[in-house]
Formats: sequence, structure tokens, C-alpha cells
Amino acid sequence: MGLPFFYKEDLVASGTDVVLDEPTSKHMVQVLRMQNGEQLQLTNGNGILLTAEITDNNRKKCSVKVIRSVNEQRTTNNISIAISLIKNTTRFEWFLEKATEIGVTEIIPLICERTEKTVFKYERLKSILVSAMLQSQQCWLPVLHEPVPFGKLWQSSKNLPKPDDYQQKFIAHCLDSAKRNLKDMNNESLSSKIILIGPEGDFTPAEIDQAMQHHFIAVSLGNNRLRTETAGVAAAALLCLA
Repeated sequence: MGLPFFYKEDLVASGTDVVLDEPTSKHMVQVLRMQNGEQLQLTNGNGILLTAEITDNNRKKCSVKVIRSVNEQRTTNNISIAISLIKNTTRFEWFLEKATEIGVTEIIPLICERTEKTVFKYERLKSILVSAMLQSQQCWLPVLHEPVPFGKLWQSSKNLPKPDDYQQKFIAHCLDSAKRNLKDMNNESLSSKIILIGPEGDFTPAEIDQAMQHHFIAVSLGNNRLRTETAGVAAAALLCLA
């Protein structure tokens, strides 16, 4: 079994001593019952991986000494999924968890014309990403954006890459029109990709036309009609694991 794995957002590679926050300290000391001298791993979700040793197992501010520091490279291409929020929050959270485990780089929640629910609790959803990252022993946390209206996806924003920044751009929809199968379109030599996943009820024809005008390629995820969250996971697997 590997060393226990923890997250600290402000972690830096050059540090030698680290003090952990109270929730992490409490989990280490009271739940895992870790003692001075035991080792663990820390990541900031941005590629840094530290191996450290507990020097003071204080349950409110545990201190550790860094033994080894490495910068882990991403193991997948830059894969972004822009996906509609859905009515069932639990199902959307499930998507976030599985997309993180698979290795998606970026998640852009969309508000489409047929999106039924727009409630978005950023901190809770980010905590799900962190838990999934740690569970899957990764050092890269997906970037989670605030929801963006579909029609504004194309506009420049300092916090949101423009679709033109991507080398491959896909939209998955259910309309009976010409589409390519995504598994046949995934070009491994192109490092940056984005796919749009619609809400319950699918994208509207106008939204699909708008995406096509911005050079998105219409794709199918297979013969079966999938729920939004299932389609998101299927797209993640096809793009990240192919």
C-alpha cells in the first residue's frame, strides 16, 4: 500500500517544513492515527509531489519535514469538457468524480437553453475534485470554472480559454444529422481538445449551429442515448484513455 496522500493548495516545491491545516491534521492524527516519524505524500494539484515525515502530530496543526520533492508531468493531453449543469446535483457530482479519476484537465459547466437547474456550489464541487484526485493518486487537479452561458462560451475571458485555443473541438448531440464517431476522431498527436455535452433534452438546433459556426465537429458517443453525466464520462474516457 502506498503512503497516505494529502492535498495542500499553497504547497511549494522549495519548502522544507510544512504546517498542515486543521481538517487535514485532524484526519491524519485522529482518524488515521499517524505518529511522528511516519511518512506521507502531499500535492498542490498542480504537479508538485512531496514526500514528507511527520515531526509534530498536533491534531490542529500537524508539522511535517519534506524529504523529497518532484514535479510530476501530466500523463494525458489537455482535455476539456464543457458540460451542462443538470437537475440532479448528485449525478453531476458523480460526473466530476469520475472525470477527475480518468484525468480530465478542465471542466466548464454550461448553462444552455434547456438547462433546468443552475445552482452551483463551487467549494463543495471543488472538494469532490480534490477527493477524487487523492483517491486516484494524481498530482493534477482539474480546473473547475464557474458556470458560463452557452452563448458566451466563445467570448474572451481571462478565466476561460476561447474555443480557438483548442486544436480539436467537438460537440456531442442527439439530433439525426451527419456526425462522426468520437472514437474515430480522437487524434492523439493533437494535445488540446474540448468537447461540449448538452443538458437533459439536448442542445437546441440553434446552439448546435452556433457551435458548428465556430468550427466544432459534430460527434456521436455511440448508438445508445446517454444521460448527460454518462455522456460526459464516456467522452472523458474516449479522449483521455484512447
